Amino acid sequence: MNVSLQSGADYSYLFRSLNSSKGNSVSNLNFLSDYGSIRNGSYLKLLKAYYTKDGSNSAVSSIVKTNSISSDDTKTLVKVQSSTDALKESAYALCSTGKNSIFTQKEITTTAADGTKTSTTGYDTDTIYKALSQFVTDYNSVMAASDDVTSTSILSKTKNLINNTASNSKLLSSVGITINSDNSLSLNKETFVKGDINTVKSLFNGTGSYAYRVSAQASLINFAADHEASKANTYSYNGNYSNTYSSGSMFSALF
Repeated sequence: MNVSLQSGADYSYLFRSLNSSKGNSVSNLNFLSDYGSIRNGSYLKLLKAYYTKDGSNSAVSSIVKTNSISSDDTKTLVKVQSSTDALKESAYALCSTGKNSIFTQKEITTTAADGTKTSTTGYDTDTIYKALSQFVTDYNSVMAASDDVTSTSILSKTKNLINNTASNSKLLSSVGITINSDNSLSLNKETFVKGDINTVKSLFNGTGSYAYRVSAQASLINFAADHEASKANTYSYNGNYSNTYSSGSMFSALF
C-alpha cells in the first residue's frame, strides 16, 4: 500500500483534534471514531509519510512505541468493570459501620402463630441475609466476567481476590457460604440462620474485615480493567489496529 502526498499540501489538519481544547471534546470523539476505518497500519504509513516530508520521521517511532493494545475487547472489559462496581457496593453495604451499618442492633417485633407479638433487641437477620445474598451474586458475576479475560493484570488481581476468599473458607462455611469448584460462592440460608451472627459480623463488618478486603480488591480489578480499556481502539508499534470497534470511512479514499 502506497501513500501519495501532494507537493506543498498541508496535512496537519488530520492530527489537530488530538490536541484540541476540552470545549471541542464531542467533535473530537466523532473525529477519532473515523480512525476505525484505517486498517492494517494505514494510519502509521500516513504518519510516516507526513513526518518524513516534515523532516521529523523519528517522531513517528516515539508516538507508536507508547501505544499498546489490550488483548481483551471492549465488551469483555465492560463486564469486568460493571461487575466489580456492583461488588464494591454490596461489600461496602456489609462493611459499613455507624448509623448506616446493617449490623446495628435494633428493636425487632415478631408475631407468633397465635397473634402474640414479642419485641426484642437484636440483629435484623433478614436484612443481613439479603445483603449477603447480593454480595454472593455480585461476587459470582466478577468470577464469570474474569473467565473471558486474558489480561494478566486483571487475572492476577482476580486471583488475589480468590485467595483471600479461600483463606476465609472455614469461617465462611460456618455461616452458610461455601466455595464452589469454579471459585463461585453459594449461600445456604438454613446454615446462615443456625450460624453465629457475631461470626458473620466479624467477617463482613468494619475496616479490615473480609468484606472490606473484597471491596478493596474489587477496586483494583476495576482499575486494571479501566487501564486495559484505555488501550483499546489504538495502534501497535507495527501499525496494526486493535479492531475493537469499527465506524466511518473518512480516510478510505486516501489509500
